[in-house]
Amino acid sequence: MIDLHTIDQVIAAGPYSDTWQSLAQASVPAWFPDAKFGIFTHWGLYTVPEYRNEWYSRNMYIEGYPEFDHHREVFGPQAEFGYKDFIPMFTAERFNADEWLDLFAKAGARYYFPVSEHHDGYQMYRSELSHWNTVETGPHRDIIGELREATLKHGLHFAASNHRAEHWWFMSHGRDFDSDVQGAEADTKGGFYWPAMPERNEFDIHSDPHPTAEYLEDWLLRVCEIIDNYQPELLYFDWWVQHESFKPYMRKLAAFYYNRGAEWGKPTSICYKYDGMAWGSGIVDVERGGYADATPFVWQTDTAIARNSWCYTTSLEYKGVDELVIALLDAVSKNGNLLLNVGPRVDGSIADHDCELLETMGAWMAANGEGIYGTRPWRITQEGPTVAGSGMFADQQATEYTAADWRFTTKNGAIYAFCLNPANAESVTCTTFAAYHDGVKPPFNGVIDTVEQLGAGPVSYERTNSGLIIVPAQRPGFAANLPIGFKITVQ
Repeated sequence: MIDLHTIDQVIAAGPYSDTWQSLAQASVPAWFPDAKFGIFTHWGLYTVPEYRNEWYSRNMYIEGYPEFDHHREVFGPQAEFGYKDFIPMFTAERFNADEWLDLFAKAGARYYFPVSEHHDGYQMYRSELSHWNTVETGPHRDIIGELREATLKHGLHFAASNHRAEHWWFMSHGRDFDSDVQGAEADTKGGFYWPAMPERNEFDIHSDPHPTAEYLEDWLLRVCEIIDNYQPELLYFDWWVQHESFKPYMRKLAAFYYNRGAEWGKPTSICYKYDGMAWGSGIVDVERGGYADATPFVWQTDTAIARNSWCYTTSLEYKGVDELVIALLDAVSKNGNLLLNVGPRVDGSIADHDCELLETMGAWMAANGEGIYGTRPWRITQEGPTVAGSGMFADQQATEYTAADWRFTTKNGAIYAFCLNPANAESVTCTTFAAYHDGVKPPFNGVIDTVEQLGAGPVSYERTNSGLIIVPAQRPGFAANLPIGFKITVQ
């Protein structure tokens, strides 16, 4: 069993100490900037009701919330049927890790991030630190272990997400009325709801009551247990690790993890939000958003195939495949990766519509991946009249792109130009490659050798004063509004 002494030993023996100065010397794993596209899954006890979103465990205890009333109508009063009573219903009878990874690999993903523990405190893996896990209860299977094995078998990089930090306050509203979030289950370490402390403004990094040393040490041990037992190449944390109480524990965690990576001969890194870590000590993540322009640092955006939930529900507001592909292109053109979430159903199957979205994206990636994988931002990032949303949660409304909107990448001397919404146009014009005329220097003043449509081959083009006019080839199997990619080679 992992303990604090072992953690200190690993830190003392390795190249990284638990200071930001030392941790900032760690490099992003070399494969990550080339991979570009990963899959995220939110699947856990919160999926059992398949209602609204993955915060069901919190919201079912707040009077006035839809989850509160839904729970009483369907399952009964919270004092008689609480959140923990979903555990026997979480049997995962249709869960097949290889089938999931078949789909994710087919979608074009190069790495995979399952959630190991969400805010609700239920572990999806074998643990010696808590009995509230999928091996001892529910499906009686090591979900994370099975997913890791399938991920490696399919040639993808395995990573793990952990959202335990927010459990400090996540179940607290159950103390406000007669519910099962009372007594030993909430007051004693080892209880399912423990510690259920009062919720404060979730972005107040100084909020009281501060997590105790007992809770923070438990958080540290849980994450280190995942590191040692499953050897993820990346970790991901949700936002609340930025609270001031987590800082020394986060430094210790990162030093332990980066030193373990050095032992394994497999560099590791941590994806974090906002200012959860010092700049340069991990990979910055922008939830449901991105940057306005290309950045000098590698980053990641995590978003979902639905706008209103990370887990599967019966009321998902799905995005179209065009929006998902454009999110990928926008991120990659700006030095980012896309981590795309899908939520499996409670039984472990993946809904037909979700499969169709990923399979269509995979077909697009099979044709256009040359302009995605292993590329870097070009000196010009984008072209067009439409302004993409930037910052966190910019995806709450779809952006309507046109045939005049483009994104650019580069690799091996070639430039890749993607028209974001060709919409069955007979020809598309990229003004960035306009010819020199009337003494006006164009943005690109090189000599074009060839233009190929990715997945189709050479196409007709003409370089004019107004831009590079390209006649796209037929694209059987693709929707008219999916982006088209072109490879432009120069002399």
